[in-house]
Amino acid sequence: MSGEVLSQNEIDALLSALSTGEMDADELKKEQTEKKVKVYDFKRALRFSKDQIRSLTRIHDNFARLLTTFFSAQLRTYVQITVASADQIPYEEFIRSIPKMTILNVFEVPPLDGRILMEVNPNIAYALMDRMMGGKGTSVNNVENLTEIETKIMSNTFERAFENYLEAWSTIVEMEPQLADFEVNPQFLSMVSPNETVVVISLNTTIGETSGMMNICIPHVVLEPIIPKLSAHYYMQTDKKDRVPEEIERLEKHIQSAEVSVVSELGNSEISIQDFLMLDIGDVIELNKQIEQPLIIKVGDIPKFIGQPGKVNKKLAIQVLDIVKGGDDNDER
Repeated sequence: MSGEVLSQNEIDALLSALSTGEMDADELKKEQTEKKVKVYDFKRALRFSKDQIRSLTRIHDNFARLLTTFFSAQLRTYVQITVASADQIPYEEFIRSIPKMTILNVFEVPPLDGRILMEVNPNIAYALMDRMMGGKGTSVNNVENLTEIETKIMSNTFERAFENYLEAWSTIVEMEPQLADFEVNPQFLSMVSPNETVVVISLNTTIGETSGMMNICIPHVVLEPIIPKLSAHYYMQTDKKDRVPEEIERLEKHIQSAEVSVVSELGNSEISIQDFLMLDIGDVIELNKQIEQPLIIKVGDIPKFIGQPGKVNKKLAIQVLDIVKGGDDNDER
């Protein structure tokens, strides 16, 4: 039972209304006993929990950071992309909320079914294209008259940018984003039924001096197979240590294939500039080492081995005799 404390003035006004007949006590009692009914709109069915929406927000926070890095490198200018909001609404409502003419990139994300929509405000798209063509990043809105060249540049750019989506989702699912369609009129785009629930992640985007929005629209049917993974419980159970050996093995393979320089010094000598300028073919420079003394073998400019010179199959070679201890600060061998 909830009780609300009335002030003395409110009590006096209530008694006055009852005494004058403006308010009927029986109707007041009846109103209090009636059940409260909350309006529920079946067209706006909430099919994602708050926990799942928070997980999607975290994923797209990572995606926004990856996009910021990608576009900064491509455009050589100031780029800032952040998540503004994440909401679940009917698909029809999303289509009504975006401009009548805009940049629409439709992606397939196998192994998940369905398609994901990336809507880019025309001001952002034109600023991006102008910068890629060598301009200052000037924004215009001529999306109704896109040329074939402009369409190709935009679609290729956003297709490469959306490759970062794979990394953003890597902890949940290994998807392979592929550009399926490029459109400018939302009315010609029919991804799902109008009443289908979609999650819309809005990204605040700044390129140079131009600001606008990018929206990622994900239908419920796409996320349905992995919805159980979009929870804090799943994140807590995920054992990241299981991936550590794989990462170490991958790192070792990269290190093993890396190329390093190996140099053996026969010796060195100091001569004057005058003697250096007078050098001619056939002159002999005396080194500071005897012929029977071992040579130092350097790996990446760091002394690592001791060896002796020789020949193998008529080719100059050097034989490793020992390991240099204390070759660098971290070498204890």
